Amino acid sequence: MTNEAKKELDLLVIGAGSGGYVAAIRAAQLGRKVVLVDKAELGGVCLNRGCIPSKALISASERVKHIQHAGSMGIKVSGDVVVDMPEVVKWKDGIVNKLTSGVQTLLKGNGVEVISGEAYLTEAHTARVKTADGEQLYAYQDLILAIGSLPTELKSLPFDQKRILSSTEALTLQEVPNHLVVVGGGYIGLELGTAYAKFGANVTILEGSDTILPGTDPMLTNVVKRHLKDLGVTVITNALVQGGENTGEEVNVRFQVNGKDEVMTGDYCLVSIGRKPNTRTIGLENIGVELDSRGFIQINKQCQTNVDHVYAIGDCAGGDLLAHKASYEGKIAAEVASGQKSVIDFQAMPFVIFSDPEVAYTGLTEKAAKEQGYNTISSRFPFQANGRALSVSDADGFVQIVAEQETKRVLGVQMVGPEVSSLIAEAVFAIETGATAEDLSLTIHAHPTLPEPLMEAAEGIMGHPIHMLNKK
Repeated sequence: MTNEAKKELDLLVIGAGSGGYVAAIRAAQLGRKVVLVDKAELGGVCLNRGCIPSKALISASERVKHIQHAGSMGIKVSGDVVVDMPEVVKWKDGIVNKLTSGVQTLLKGNGVEVISGEAYLTEAHTARVKTADGEQLYAYQDLILAIGSLPTELKSLPFDQKRILSSTEALTLQEVPNHLVVVGGGYIGLELGTAYAKFGANVTILEGSDTILPGTDPMLTNVVKRHLKDLGVTVITNALVQGGENTGEEVNVRFQVNGKDEVMTGDYCLVSIGRKPNTRTIGLENIGVELDSRGFIQINKQCQTNVDHVYAIGDCAGGDLLAHKASYEGKIAAEVASGQKSVIDFQAMPFVIFSDPEVAYTGLTEKAAKEQGYNTISSRFPFQANGRALSVSDADGFVQIVAEQETKRVLGVQMVGPEVSSLIAEAVFAIETGATAEDLSLTIHAHPTLPEPLMEAAEGIMGHPIHMLNKK
């Protein structure tokens, strides 16, 4: 039953993911009366079915690898390492539950009203919210859309949630596959495929382009390729998937390579070919919000859509589909909707891939910098020359800095190696603040630690490296 009396509020936020809940909290801090609506869990895809649970599985699989290789350190482990997937998933779910409870506490503490329900935009400044108790109309002054994205499905290989899986189902498997076929060699397929390989699965990755991680600098992906080979992961590039079917106990995946028809059989198939905006069923057409040709909401530098009181953030607004980008945009949208003059103004966005080893980069590559007219200089420092990396038996990879030749201002940083997902933050800060290689080289880094290669690479830019030979 619908209550036709409209409840009035300042700001309605639809979507409680990484962008939405941050936007709601920030707006409430600025004195707005905020209602946050989501039909699923607090924290959205990232916290419940993406970033956090996948990294938990990756961490667990890395622990297996460490145990199996402990003998190189003189630590003898007798017997087989047994992976109990139901217990692994239970542990992973515990982490997720702890974080979602934390988000709930933060929202409540900031005075945000949270409604578990499905929102539909009926007309300008009006939304209908359907909950288990019925329907309610809300009249809002401002609206922030944080409605996220969905896994893209192959029409010829549709998800069945049993054997043909999206990333969501791949995070809840109750057994280690004997053979996992991964369609798509982007970061999601690579991360989950690598994790299951460490758990003991045979993994085959079918990638439609000529390389894994398409769009990532080849000097970074080449290191990852070596490790995939060491893990026994088979990568087939230029593989064009034609279709497939669940036979009951297995999945047959049909594909072509160089015009030749092939069939790959596995007990599970993870289809990971990207994500699409979740914008088609919420009623955007009723309030006049414009979409681009791919269904993404178009926004300006203040996260405003073509409708001045409606904002969009995160995956549904396109660009890089990153949780930290969504959170950043959430704060901007909340501030603009609250009367502040905030704008999207970042100099560097961090990109992180939890592969083996990890990949991270920010700013401009050397190629991109030259294309933009910069006269560049670069310096690369290997983790093989870093004491801490050697002491944790994880020394493959490097840190590279790209700088402007004349000023030595840092333009970009590329990393592949241990813990670079954390190390990239210093590089982002350097670019955001306009730091030079000299600034980084004069910043004392604790020894022995993994961040030291950034300082060492900066010294290379300045022409006086200590722990590697200077280029002549």
